Amino acid sequence: MLPVFTGIIMRKIHLLLFLFFISFNSCKKETITKQPKRVEVTTKQKHIEYASGFSIENHSNYTILKVTNPWPNSKKALTYIVVKEDELAPQNLKYDVLIQLPITKLIVTSTTHIPALESLNVLDKLIGFPNTNFISSPKARQLIEKGKIHEIGKTQHINTEIVMDLQPDAIIAFGVDGSNKSFATLKKTGTPILYNGDWLEKTALGKAEWIRFFGVLLGKEKEAQTIFNTIKNNYNQAKQIVAHVKQKPTVLAGMMYKDTWYVPYGNSFAAQFIADAGGEYLWKNTLGSGSIALNFEEVLDTAQQADFWVSTSGIETKNQVLSTNNHFDKFDALTHNHTYFANRKGKTGGLLFFELAPTRPDLVLKDLIKIFHPNLLPNHELYFYHQIK
Repeated sequence: MLPVFTGIIMRKIHLLLFLFFISFNSCKKETITKQPKRVEVTTKQKHIEYASGFSIENHSNYTILKVTNPWPNSKKALTYIVVKEDELAPQNLKYDVLIQLPITKLIVTSTTHIPALESLNVLDKLIGFPNTNFISSPKARQLIEKGKIHEIGKTQHINTEIVMDLQPDAIIAFGVDGSNKSFATLKKTGTPILYNGDWLEKTALGKAEWIRFFGVLLGKEKEAQTIFNTIKNNYNQAKQIVAHVKQKPTVLAGMMYKDTWYVPYGNSFAAQFIADAGGEYLWKNTLGSGSIALNFEEVLDTAQQADFWVSTSGIETKNQVLSTNNHFDKFDALTHNHTYFANRKGKTGGLLFFELAPTRPDLVLKDLIKIFHPNLLPNHELYFYHQIK
């Protein structure tokens, strides 16, 4: 009996060892499939044509999106890793924020971000915005009225409780110094905060190219590149129309606020538009990218006989202009009906220019060419600007 019993015991031991071997290999295979994919050594740096504030570096399963100038005088760049859908995050990479695609719920904090979302057909992903009354986009306003886009307070004082309830996948922020207390609170909760520096660009097309920033975050890089190429080509073609114009009208820009007239510097966004549209900007030789603070007499002395006056303002009639300052009738541009203000408003009073112009500089340029040289664009209808009569 003993040999038979021993044989039975040995067969059981062999069976247990065989089952253990099968189980071990099965677990081993499962563990291997969960390991991160091998990081691709070679990379592809996407060429940025006009913008100076961000870069794009594509890898096989993720993209490095670097913002080199998130706010004025920033001492460091911010690095965002955007991982493709159903892919694993790369290891051993230093970054400030990790984003796993797809983003389905997004909060933005500047009206200049709205056109990019609308152009990419992802406006439905927007769930929150500070100061929603500033939004002019008709499509966005419909979503606000339906309760799809929530009011989250003010840019510098965001209601963090509302934001945490909304649980966004990311917040696109902008800031003057990176010290927003609301963003700091939300960051501690694990909410990804990504700074966008489009407003710091020095050129019109540089600002417009930031649609590619949103293209990376929303998994629509190709679409964003196509949209930007169209805007770029439209702008450059319009610019060529006036390239050989010899007679350039003189142009006054800006507007008074209380007792100070803020005139754009010669290197400013506004001055570049005027030059590209074939205008002779009267302060073109001043150095700076912001605005010069002047008194009324200084402006009158330089620009009393200017051919045109262009500005961004909600004013719609000459009487409203004169009610602001009755001495404005001393400017030839106003008395000759050569005054044009970008005064087109959204449903709740926000100026469309501030929202859309950075993304669509081609429309701004065509407007100004139409104003300064109407015969060169006979079929163009003014989009942002209206004549003050």
